Amino acid sequence: MNSFSALQARENAAGQFEQVVVQRQIDDLPPGDLLIRVQYSSLNYKDALSASGNRGVTKNFPHTPGIDAAGVVEASAVPEFSVGDEVIVTGYDLGMNTSGGFGQYIRIPAAWALKRPQGLSLREAMILGTAGLTAALCVDKLEQAGVTPGAGPILVTGASGGVGSVAVALLNQLGYSVTAATGKVEQAGLLKILGAQEVIGRSQLLEGSERPLLKERWGGAVDCVGGDILVNLLKSLRYGASAACCGLTAGVALNGSVLPFILRGVNLLGVDSVELPLVVKASMWDKLSLQWKLNLEPLVTEVSLAQLPEAMARILAGQQVGRVLVSLG
Repeated sequence: MNSFSALQARENAAGQFEQVVVQRQIDDLPPGDLLIRVQYSSLNYKDALSASGNRGVTKNFPHTPGIDAAGVVEASAVPEFSVGDEVIVTGYDLGMNTSGGFGQYIRIPAAWALKRPQGLSLREAMILGTAGLTAALCVDKLEQAGVTPGAGPILVTGASGGVGSVAVALLNQLGYSVTAATGKVEQAGLLKILGAQEVIGRSQLLEGSERPLLKERWGGAVDCVGGDILVNLLKSLRYGASAACCGLTAGVALNGSVLPFILRGVNLLGVDSVELPLVVKASMWDKLSLQWKLNLEPLVTEVSLAQLPEAMARILAGQQVGRVLVSLG
């Protein structure tokens, strides 16, 4: 079989972007060391940006998005991988300017692929996906910065989204007291199932925006939204506490002061999961398959390629909850 199904984002005659399921040819895939038959992918905010024509993410169209993929090696040009190996691919250029995981086949450099850890199925790996990997990296950064369960409540912003929901579950499993902040307070029940001790509305985090410092409250934070919410949470970190920053849905500007840093010694920790060295990704996936393994089934919505455009519209509108698993089997 040389043809396969893929979601394609393309610009129509009216200059608008649409997403349609098409038949593509394996021969049309970019060159690479590994041909992988994709069984599962997952939907991330960046995928929706790519599919809607955001040229800061994807330069050329038509294009198949999907920054995550898990599947089976069908052909290998390198000794490190054999036909039949089950692999995970996240980040690098997959789904950005390289044909991505929303197609039944991808062809990639071997340096982008990891063999599936024994403790995770391909399905479980894509329930996590880039969002789960990012959440784990945030928690790992907080631990490296000395944040312990005794440090006080840990704030997770954007808690009902992909990264935030996994972070809530992981922090709870590790013994932290978690406060989940969300614009979807109707999801408080789900967040408490995941382990949040407290759920607060997003608007509470914007109170006192005019003040340079706020009362010390948080022992640490995972921030998935950025913007003024990140600025305000920095003002309310306890002395010496740290916040891991990985998102921008509330804005990219950081309009704050240096006072939290120079009067309370707080730390702002940047987290990237895209260009991270493969060895670091591998160590995080190993953790997620063993001591940090989570039951995330309450978070999962499973969709087909044909259902993806509707799911993308939801995530762009800020309405998506939890993780969207894409089945390509």
